[in-house]
Amino acid sequence: MPTAIAVTSPDLVLPPPDHHTPLAAVLQPPAVQSLEGSLAEMHTLLEQHGYVVVVYPNSLAPAAVHRLHTVRSVLESDRIALLPLDLPPLAVAVLVRQLRQLSICDFSPGVIASAARLLSHYIYAGALLGSVTKLDRVPVSLKSHAKSWVPGSQFAVLTAPTPHLLKLTSQPSDALPGPGFGTHMLVARGQLQSDWVGATLAPAWRVQGLLETALPADSPGWWGTPKLVEFASAIPDISVLHQLVSSVRRETCHWCGLQLIGDRCGFCSSPLPHQSAPPEQRRTNQTRVAGALTTGTT
Repeated sequence: MPTAIAVTSPDLVLPPPDHHTPLAAVLQPPAVQSLEGSLAEMHTLLEQHGYVVVVYPNSLAPAAVHRLHTVRSVLESDRIALLPLDLPPLAVAVLVRQLRQLSICDFSPGVIASAARLLSHYIYAGALLGSVTKLDRVPVSLKSHAKSWVPGSQFAVLTAPTPHLLKLTSQPSDALPGPGFGTHMLVARGQLQSDWVGATLAPAWRVQGLLETALPADSPGWWGTPKLVEFASAIPDISVLHQLVSSVRRETCHWCGLQLIGDRCGFCSSPLPHQSAPPEQRRTNQTRVAGALTTGTT
């Protein structure tokens, strides 16, 4: 059975891109499920799949985070990975779908868990906002705060892979830095009425496909306003994702013995004894990653 991918909200489970991609298990929050119920739920997943990778935004309520750690502690299981992500809700859902795609490939559970950090660097996530007065996810200058009080002001914000904020004007040069590789864009509309994301940003980024979905319930709180259009652009092709993950050198965790990519184990969070690869190895990895992305876009 493939490694189970679990989430903390049904909003994080996007429709599968094909009939092969499995759904994610939705863990119930403490408000609606007892600790005994959570333990039974996780035990069933472990029995069915062997390993469970739980993905959730780092904005998750403390009580829910505490429940996850309690379940792992009580079960005394090193087969549960808890992965908080510093991404907006829609981008978390996109990354979860990518992990679901990879879960049916020939990757070990440790590689799948540590792939989350790698893939997060290839997701371009942001939103079009009607106000940035309550935005605390990216640096906002006092000038931008003041401009947000002007009626009709709109701001394009990129949070990943690097923060960027742009006040939209009538100039056609308005743009956010985008990916240099082929992506599909997912758009979720809040209360802001605007076609800028689909009509301007998507063509500027040369996205290869654009789909709309429902706005996650946590998005207005994450962005500080319900007046928004959230978007996330990412690699959709499982063959490119597979090639991207395969291009990174695998290590063995010195603590739990699982395979991993990168510098930290997704299951036990133990860092590698050496914090960085030799320069020649880093160059090799970068070349392989670039090749994987280029191959998938030609």
